[in-house]
Amino acid sequence: MSFNIALSGMSASQKDLDVTANNIANVKTTGFKQSRAEFADVYASSIFSNNRTKAGDGALTSSVAQQFSQGTLDFTENSLDMAIKGNGFFATAPSITSQDLTYTRAGNFKLNRENFIVDNEGNFLQTFPVDRRTGDTSSVALSTMQPVRIPDVAGAPSSTSNIFTAFNVDARISPIPVVSAGPPETSNFDPSSPSTYHSSTSTTVYDSLGESHIVNMYFVKRDPNTWDVYATFDGQQVDLNSPNPSAESAAGNVGTRVTFDSSGNPVITPPAVSFPPADFDLDASLLSNGADTSQNIQLNFQNETGTTVPSQFASSFEVTSLDQDGTTVGRLTSVEVDASGLVAAAYSNGDTQYLGRVALINFANEQGLSQEGSTKWRATIDSGEAIAGEANSGVYGSIESSALENSNVNLTEELVDMIIAQKNFQANSRALEVNSAIQSTVLQVR
Repeated sequence: MSFNIALSGMSASQKDLDVTANNIANVKTTGFKQSRAEFADVYASSIFSNNRTKAGDGALTSSVAQQFSQGTLDFTENSLDMAIKGNGFFATAPSITSQDLTYTRAGNFKLNRENFIVDNEGNFLQTFPVDRRTGDTSSVALSTMQPVRIPDVAGAPSSTSNIFTAFNVDARISPIPVVSAGPPETSNFDPSSPSTYHSSTSTTVYDSLGESHIVNMYFVKRDPNTWDVYATFDGQQVDLNSPNPSAESAAGNVGTRVTFDSSGNPVITPPAVSFPPADFDLDASLLSNGADTSQNIQLNFQNETGTTVPSQFASSFEVTSLDQDGTTVGRLTSVEVDASGLVAAAYSNGDTQYLGRVALINFANEQGLSQEGSTKWRATIDSGEAIAGEANSGVYGSIESSALENSNVNLTEELVDMIIAQKNFQANSRALEVNSAIQSTVLQVR
């Protein structure tokens, strides 16, 4: 019996050495989780045995348990490298439509030839679908996860439909009166003659083909609290459709009239945040490049959120807000992943498209996962079902872009464990030696 006990001890020590050697071999493997050999004693008895004098029957390996503690982060220059800080696993699938999921902590992802984000084995990173403009997640169900593809084409242009502007006009300057009070009232405004207006500003707008055009806005003071605003498109005067038209010129071009109160604030009837918007159409006389001639541009006298409006104070002319919502053709400039896993593609035209949100998976019992190699695991009955969620929310960790999670192996501890396992093996070998000597002595008795 003592031979078997010593042999079981040697087997347990060998298993301990194997596990330690595997940990040491993977000390630089991204996303690797160290294992720990766990042992139990062997004790067999019957109803007729004397438990008080039972010595035991040796040792056995009860489990080689994975240790899912956090590894240190190694920062890189690749935005597709991702590390999870906290709980969770990345989900990957072998094909675009496959639901055969494996789970990993190794975030060294890259693009394949079709511009999908994949790992080193070509498995597709799974993401939740999002609204391409707002980035809002539409579903966090496992069944709706899908691979994410980085666009390889130029960003499509979008035509301008709104200009947002707010400004301060100088209350101290002298008005430029209209030529005649009418009817009809006429104006001497001429965009080529600076003496016929007080201030101007300009912005770039885009047609349906992404070609840029210049819209100039001109401000003419007519009396102490009244201003006329005119506009040109690529130097051509345009008619502003407005509920408050300004004086008409001989060419029939119309601006819009704005009025301020004694405090320098907009006078609006009925009550509103700012002056009512004006707009103009881009007809064939303005667009000759084949772009959409039904395009309409609205001139809004406020910023996009409505928090800044025009004013008339005793200070120099100043544009306090000027923006528009169109974009020209753009090329892909960068791909970024934020802490919540949102993948965004940025274009040279200032446009940003959200492509997906990296899915994180959690399990009730991580140590119940089945190892698959290449730092991947599969769900089992012991691990419980996969539970999907968004990074940086609830029990799920955050995602660090341009970083990789190193192995959580502590090399110093492993070297110490290796020495202990070696001594245990030697001690059990010595026990076998002593047992052999005792058996030899018994056999030599005459």
